[in-house]
Amino acid sequence: MKKGKLSLQAIIIIFVCIVVALSLGITDLLISKSITSSVEETQKEKALNVARTMAVSPLVIRSLEGKENQADVQTFANQINDKTNVNFVVVMDMSGIRLSHPESNKVGKHFLGGDEGPVLKGKEYVSISKGTLGKSMRAFTPIKDSEDKQIGAVAVGISLKSVTEAVDKGRMGIVLGTLIGLLIGIIGAVVLARYIKKTLLGLEPSVIAKLLEERSSMLQSVREGIIAIDQEGKITLVNKAASKLFKRAGLEEEPLGMNIEDYLPETRLTRIIKSGETEVDQEQNLQGVTILVNRVPVVVGNQAVGAIATFRDKTEVQHLAEQLTGVRNYADALRAQAHEFMNKLHVILGLVRTEQYDTLADYVNETVNHRETEMSFVTKKVQDPVLAGFLIGKLSFARESGVSFSFDCANMLPKPANSEITHELITIIGNLLDNAIEAIANSINKKVHLKLDYAEDILTIEVKDTGMGMTHSLQNKILDKGFSTKGNNRGFGLYLLAQAIERLEGELIISSKPGKGTSFAAYVSYQEEEEEN
Repeated sequence: MKKGKLSLQAIIIIFVCIVVALSLGITDLLISKSITSSVEETQKEKALNVARTMAVSPLVIRSLEGKENQADVQTFANQINDKTNVNFVVVMDMSGIRLSHPESNKVGKHFLGGDEGPVLKGKEYVSISKGTLGKSMRAFTPIKDSEDKQIGAVAVGISLKSVTEAVDKGRMGIVLGTLIGLLIGIIGAVVLARYIKKTLLGLEPSVIAKLLEERSSMLQSVREGIIAIDQEGKITLVNKAASKLFKRAGLEEEPLGMNIEDYLPETRLTRIIKSGETEVDQEQNLQGVTILVNRVPVVVGNQAVGAIATFRDKTEVQHLAEQLTGVRNYADALRAQAHEFMNKLHVILGLVRTEQYDTLADYVNETVNHRETEMSFVTKKVQDPVLAGFLIGKLSFARESGVSFSFDCANMLPKPANSEITHELITIIGNLLDNAIEAIANSINKKVHLKLDYAEDILTIEVKDTGMGMTHSLQNKILDKGFSTKGNNRGFGLYLLAQAIERLEGELIISSKPGKGTSFAAYVSYQEEEEEN
């Protein structure tokens, strides 16, 4: 995080506190206004009720009619004043002369405030005015006799100070609730901020954004195609290499957000999520484009939450494999030839020192003729230079290993229609020969025979050895992936051979008996290269 920049936790706390404070402040304002109005209305209603009670009192009516002692009105008014806790209860006649007042010395004097005019005309109302007891809210009600003739009026006052105190008392509860709400909001903001930061593994948004950019750049820059799905099978990521490969396969639609089963039905990614198992180096046909796929589940907290597939065009892999195979075969051939050449030099040196020149001449001629004959035979019978070079390398390697290796090809083998066939043949022949050479490692009679026979677009590959042979139960297991009698991390050669034969729409026949050697015969489809006119 850059210096001076607020952390995510601080931003969340500040933001939540501001939102809570604003919300509670506005709520407080609205409720306070409502309470003020309610309190004022209550006080107004209280004053009117007291005034109406006084206006219908028989004592007050008879006193104004002159039938009762007016001094009794003062006593009654003071009693009502004490019971109702109002500021004053004043009874006046039609001239505005008081018959009652909290201060007895003001009885008999004119009512003060200047707001009594309308009530003396028969109107009931509430006003705010200043009198002898200060500023107050006043409720005025006319007093009428039995014949409905107005004979006076009642004024009941409530001090505005009391009204303000009642409003303030109502608001105190709101303020207290607001403060408690703000405190809860702050605590909630802190808890929320810590939870979010824990969910983000303690990373700040700027760091997450940087990591996301780096991840995106990295995924888009790799040459392998990458596609990822979530737990529901929706495509969440497709890099540039994958998009390019999809377009080559005729899939022009934008895949993001689509269900993987709708876009790539044979991808098996949804099965990977269910099984939780990894699949490596699996072939898949993508509308005519063969790709090599690795499928891996995305596991979070011991639960598969998605899956990722990385893949590459098999043609590119085959070209690379052919280059590597060619280099390896070339190196093996050179090493074998160098070793063989050193042995022959020792023979030549011995013949020179013993001065057996005639024998030396015959030996040199025989060696040269044998080499030329061997290479000439292979290149003449096998028109594909890559496959021919591979076979010559294997011949040299066999001689170096002390194996008697014979090669026979009844008919000329033309160039294949495409390089994929060559790659598959190298896999098949190479694994059969390597397996045969290893099988005779402990045999006295070390012989391996390779025979190729091509006719009517079918190539027969037969490899025989003079090894220890195999039981019937062992023959049923040797093509299984990872099965080997030679130790751990072995057992992939014959498995790859079986896959290559299957891709060439062929079949493999194994013939072996313990102590009698083994024969492998593979029959595969082989389309030759068409000649240009």
